Amino acid sequence: MGQAEEARDPRVRMWAPVCRAVARLLGPYAEVVLHDPDTDRVLEIWNPMSSRGPGDPSLLGELDGLDPSAQDVYGPYEKLLADGRRLSSVSAVLRDAHERPSAVLCINLDRTPLEQAAAVLSAFGAPAVQRPEPLFEQDWSERIQHIIGSHVRETGRPVERMTRQDRLAVLGQLDEARVFAVRRAAPVVAGALRVSRSTVYGLLAELRASSAKDRP
Repeated sequence: MGQAEEARDPRVRMWAPVCRAVARLLGPYAEVVLHDPDTDRVLEIWNPMSSRGPGDPSLLGELDGLDPSAQDVYGPYEKLLADGRRLSSVSAVLRDAHERPSAVLCINLDRTPLEQAAAVLSAFGAPAVQRPEPLFEQDWSERIQHIIGSHVRETGRPVERMTRQDRLAVLGQLDEARVFAVRRAAPVVAGALRVSRSTVYGLLAELRASSAKDRP
């Protein structure tokens, strides 16, 4: 919108610097739209992502139906363009001195570059095949980290929040992997689980006694 158009509507004149600042900061990836809630028309648009322009229908709906607990800021929520691009959108109701809705500011951020970057980062260095176990067969410290880390990922609980059952399950896997056949393994396991060595020995004894009792 040109200077003449900005000068014509006081709401655009007031909010245009903010809208231009957001549009410049987020570059070509953000569309900034100022709507008239009374006429349900677009007042102005910066970095348009579609063919709509000032004067086109906003299709906002009734503001009275919005959740008042949101305090006039709604989102981010998802929108889709006809070309398949996904947007993250935020809308803000701008009020006048009498607390009446004066304009609605919408910012639509194109998520395409973020999704492309995420795809590249997730693929970069990601394992493509299972690890060659013979290479790690003698690396008992690696096996400790792998077994404990797998349990953390499966349960979603970090080691400092592990329950007694979690620790018993981990120690059972470590014992099956013959980690404790290595003389120096117990202190390393205790450090990885962030418990004392006596706790490891006690739980391990309990686990083995239970296993022996279950055997015919």
